[in-house]
Amino acid sequence: MSVCETGAVAHGLLEALPQIPRDEAGPVFAEPWQAQAFAMTIALYERGLFTWAEWAASLSRAIKSAQLAGDRDLGDTYYQHWLTALETLIVEKGVSSAAALQDRAEAWDRAARATPHGQPIDLGTDPLQNHR
Repeated sequence: MSVCETGAVAHGLLEALPQIPRDEAGPVFAEPWQAQAFAMTIALYERGLFTWAEWAASLSRAIKSAQLAGDRDLGDTYYQHWLTALETLIVEKGVSSAAALQDRAEAWDRAARATPHGQPIDLGTDPLQNHR
């Protein structure tokens, strides 16, 4: 799917990301979560949480770290690095803690496993949520 509704192109931001998967209409996402991570990043940038230079540096560090850890950089992990960079900035800027982000990811995973196939995932179905 191709999504370019955020106004990011108008700000010239995409030109600063030459590696981003795209087609002639804009960014291309293989999975919905990739589009959501992209949109969250743009929204947080537009709200002033970080500068574009800070974002580019964080993404660059995430990619470099993954490559040093053995990522073959075939393009299929780009948005994993994007998400890592976003989470890093969220923690660095004090919006959330790494532990809170990890707790939410684990709750989401448990809720997904508890959700019947074909149904929307609801964090309320997290089996541990009712036991805290």
